[in-house]
Amino acid sequence: MAKAYAGGCHCGAVRFECDLDPAAETSRCSCSICAKGRFWKTIAKKDAFRLVKGADMVTEYGFGSGIIRHCFCRRCGIKPFGRGNMEVLGGVFYAVNVACLDGDAPLQFAAREIVFQDGANNDWSQSPAETRHL
Repeated sequence: MAKAYAGGCHCGAVRFECDLDPAAETSRCSCSICAKGRFWKTIAKKDAFRLVKGADMVTEYGFGSGIIRHCFCRRCGIKPFGRGNMEVLGGVFYAVNVACLDGDAPLQFAAREIVFQDGANNDWSQSPAETRHL
């Protein structure tokens, strides 16, 4: 069952709300940007994500196929979410940074097993051989 969460970047310039299932999968990816930034995500469908503050403070970065737009705060540099469009995920979605959720929400999500994805080899259905660095 979905629950409302709020979150944002470190400096507070970017704020969002989203409806997430606290029992939903969270994951870490081995692609270069996720691994370097230690991005820990859960997925919110298009209609379950609302940017409530700081649209003008969000800057986007894309690389590779450009399917995912990595969204950062212009002021503090934190990546509170990414945006993409993939049929396997139901179309437009938001990859919410669990660590950017307010309060004890990260602890709630941490109680579940984290799924590791081999984004370095474009095989997100598989776990990479090594995950300790993610």
